[in-house]
Amino acid sequence: MKKNFRYILLSCLAFAIGINLHSQPFEPKMVFVKGGEFIMGNNDGDDDEKPAHQVFLNDYYIGQYEVTMGEFENFCSATGREPVRKESWSRANHPAIYVTWDMAVEYCKWLSKETGKKYRLPTEAEWEYAARGGEKSQGYKYSGNNDIDEVAWYQGSIPEDGTQPVGSLKPNELGIYDMSGNVWEWCSDIYQKDYYTKSDKKNPKGAKRGNWRIVRGGSWAGKARQARVTYRQSNLPVNSGFNDGFRVVMTE
Repeated sequence: MKKNFRYILLSCLAFAIGINLHSQPFEPKMVFVKGGEFIMGNNDGDDDEKPAHQVFLNDYYIGQYEVTMGEFENFCSATGREPVRKESWSRANHPAIYVTWDMAVEYCKWLSKETGKKYRLPTEAEWEYAARGGEKSQGYKYSGNNDIDEVAWYQGSIPEDGTQPVGSLKPNELGIYDMSGNVWEWCSDIYQKDYYTKSDKKNPKGAKRGNWRIVRGGSWAGKARQARVTYRQSNLPVNSGFNDGFRVVMTE
């Protein structure tokens, strides 16, 4: 009973957040990430998370929330694009799903044109640095906590299958929500299993060649281990599933 009440309360709060998010549809809420050095990767993780290595990033802004259904519907309506699935538009404050990598890139281009600002997908390094909490990082396993249930929707943690309203759980150290769980998030980088062995130290942008793109963060349908801040996953850019979404980055 207590768990159900908590879920209902969080859903109501997220609904209120969703209304606020869409009051200015072309201006997503962004969080400033102060650049700096950090150790990317995990020597105790999977092979493609090794070796842990030093990376330097410039300042940037990242979406406080995953791009929502409501925001993505604005894009589809404005551009005449046919969404992959229409039945989910009623969940305006849930993360957008059934989004291919190309669609996510087109959304960023459209948003940039509408606002006059420079939006794009995050690099994998930018994504991980923000998920870790940037310069405020406490070294958590998941984004914002070592207790996954405090910060992530993942397989077995939700009352019914499917995405959950953005911002329903606790944020990380920078005030960013859902970087662990809910939906996989596209990054700009091409995936290469051994990329960390030859990664650029400053503002790395991923492998030069390859057919697969990076997705990060795990999802409501994924295992807990996939929601770790260092976990790497790849997906073909033409794929669009029930747990494929994204968030945006902005640079000045």
